[in-house]
Amino acid sequence: MKVHTTNYINTFITVSDDCPIGNGTVPPLKGDALTIANRQFDMISKNPYKYTSDEVLFRVFADKNDLTESEYEAAKAQFFSKGQACFRASPLGKRYGWGIHFNHEGKMALYGSESEEYKRYLEDKSLNIVKAMRSSR
Repeated sequence: MKVHTTNYINTFITVSDDCPIGNGTVPPLKGDALTIANRQFDMISKNPYKYTSDEVLFRVFADKNDLTESEYEAAKAQFFSKGQACFRASPLGKRYGWGIHFNHEGKMALYGSESEEYKRYLEDKSLNIVKAMRSSR
């Protein structure tokens, strides 16, 4: 079975051109429920450069579907057997103003679009710079 990946290396994902927010903003809750954006934000912001994209996406999927750790191995094989949307499609860069930096190990961290670090990564010639996907055509 083919295994797909969403991991980036030495890459900076900038906010989308149509992002409605001018700075990094914590995604709001929808009632009492955590959204995908909340789960991604919590995991990455509390653990900068600890996780790869694949790890975050799978963990959010597992938490959302109430999987137990004993189910992870089979679920992970199934999850990555088909292509998944990468972090360019994440609401963090599309809607909430977060740039996403991936280091040389593929580990990721968030930077608000208003921050000095964000501006520094935009100018870093050693990085592959890509934009988050637009929300509208």
